[in-house]
Amino acid sequence: PAKCCYAVFYETSRTLIVRNKTVGVTNRLIQAIIIGYVIGYVCVVQKAYQDTDSVISSVTTKVKGFAKTNSSDLGLRVWDTADYIIPPQEENSFFVLTNMIVTPNQMQTRCPEVRAADALRTGGSEHFLAHSIQTGKCVDYSDAVKTCEVFAWCPLEKDTDLPEPAMLTDAETFTVLIKNNIRFPKFHFSKRNILPDVTSSYLKSCTFHRITDPHCPIFQLKDIVSEADEDFQDLAIRGGVIGILINWDCDLDLSHKKCIPKYSFSRLDNKNPENSAAPGFNFRFAKYFSVDGVETRTLVKAYGIRFDVIVFGKAGKFNLVPTVVNVGAALSFLSLVNAVSDWVLLTFTSKRHFYSQQKSTYLDEMDDTSEVGLCLVHFLLPWIPVIVSHVRSQKS
Repeated sequence: PAKCCYAVFYETSRTLIVRNKTVGVTNRLIQAIIIGYVIGYVCVVQKAYQDTDSVISSVTTKVKGFAKTNSSDLGLRVWDTADYIIPPQEENSFFVLTNMIVTPNQMQTRCPEVRAADALRTGGSEHFLAHSIQTGKCVDYSDAVKTCEVFAWCPLEKDTDLPEPAMLTDAETFTVLIKNNIRFPKFHFSKRNILPDVTSSYLKSCTFHRITDPHCPIFQLKDIVSEADEDFQDLAIRGGVIGILINWDCDLDLSHKKCIPKYSFSRLDNKNPENSAAPGFNFRFAKYFSVDGVETRTLVKAYGIRFDVIVFGKAGKFNLVPTVVNVGAALSFLSLVNAVSDWVLLTFTSKRHFYSQQKSTYLDEMDDTSEVGLCLVHFLLPWIPVIVSHVRSQKS
């Protein structure tokens, strides 16, 4: 009858201590590896005990500098910010003019198309070419070459002779002030790249340097391009795209003073593409004016460098929920230790058959069935008179 009460008793596992040094060392080594992984990688490297948030950012830029050019089309000229920053404001980027092809004093009239020799006459039909609409006439392009006449802004642009070196070689001395405001909304934390200890007098004299002034928000364009492993004068000829990367990686469990931006620079366009067509970065714009009542313009094909300011990063702060979830998940690997140790014990040791006999107990199903039946009889025996009496009362 006592066996019938086993169901309400507490059951605990039995521990089998095996005095085998090989298995013992294997067991402790695996435990040490798992604990080292939890402490070293999960906690220290991944900081899995922290809740995280991504950065929200805004960027404004201000470029300063002067350049001088002396060309046949423009003559002697000084360039300032209003001339070479096109357009004056962009979202998270700015463009600096470094080279150009200028076609002055264009008017709406007829002139020879700039094309290869021996163009055929079209018979007056109008259709678009590279520059404008054909009139149907063949005219003298030079003493030896005829070409189709077009109605366009004349004289037509000749964009084959790109100045080398670039016209605005002084652009490498220009500086840009980058103002970056960031926020981590989950933690109600905000900051900007002009750090609290930076003064106005410091800003007037500092220039970013990786070692001496790593927190100065004023950058010289030559230094930016150099940090991107490019030569400014080569890049200035046909232009390109440079990325200014600002990384905010902040541990808010530490002092907020340690949350500072890290700058890096990279060229974003491919300077050596498989297809070499249309290299660099350029666009056209025109300046319109009137000459004796006739609309006139100066066409500029502008080459230059576009700087894209890219802000990214995340912040972390201690939170109990991710701590319990991540550390608990990592520690669950400890349950594998015994399985591996048992596998080594029962597979590779010389006494594996003896250990198998001690670890496993084999029961006979018939013995188990008879004990269950005997337990059931002992349980029902006291209730038999009650059941019989109840049946008799029902019959009467």
